[in-house]
Amino acid sequence: MHGPNILVTAAMVAVFALVHLFIGRLKFLSAAPRSRWLSFSGGIAVSYVFLHVLPDLGVHERAFATALAMGDSLAESLVYSLALVGLAAFYGLERAVKRSRARSRKAGDGDRIEDHLEWVHVGSYALLNLLIGYLLMHREEYGTWSLLLYFVAMSLHFMTSDFGMREDHTAAYDARGRWVISAAVVAGWLIGLAVTLPAVVVGFLFAFLAGGITLNVLKEELPEDRESRFVPFLTGAAIYAALMLGERAMV
Repeated sequence: MHGPNILVTAAMVAVFALVHLFIGRLKFLSAAPRSRWLSFSGGIAVSYVFLHVLPDLGVHERAFATALAMGDSLAESLVYSLALVGLAAFYGLERAVKRSRARSRKAGDGDRIEDHLEWVHVGSYALLNLLIGYLLMHREEYGTWSLLLYFVAMSLHFMTSDFGMREDHTAAYDARGRWVISAAVVAGWLIGLAVTLPAVVVGFLFAFLAGGITLNVLKEELPEDRESRFVPFLTGAAIYAALMLGERAMV
């Protein structure tokens, strides 16, 4: 990429890291019922999943077919199977975290999770952040407008997912988790500066993590205990969808 794009993406990855580091300082997000801003952000993130992440799986399907010399139908099944495995893996991790917290409360140790699960949980988010940082430099679609849409969607996705993660285990997130996931998104960007991974490798990672992104987005908005606000959610989804469709119409 040219110099100005590197500077722009450097600023963007810095914002990503700042969201991770200072989500606990955004007191307005802690309103009850759920903050309108969180529901608005959730709407944008859901719109991003359906209008960007899922269509991108089709792009990676073609990379699979070419690199692995397989038919289009088999490549399609493979890429969506990987997304399903990713969703199942992240769901299993979320369930394990909730069970760990329940065991801790029952034992009188407070609302915390076991150390090994804490690192697995943080590690899964770190892997996701590595890819998000890398894709700042190597996305399927180039152009200022497309990059800006990606930046907005990911920033707001981080806001909602980090808020939920911090609610689940505040002490661990503030002490260690936020630093690890912040470093991961910066590391992903640096890897993107230094190397260009084969399309099939990025495809495997993207397909697996697409399932995780989808689960993380939906689990922050759909559960009843989140007390989500429908109108801000719908507004965010509609605005982002309109911007995405407008950007596609200009291509």
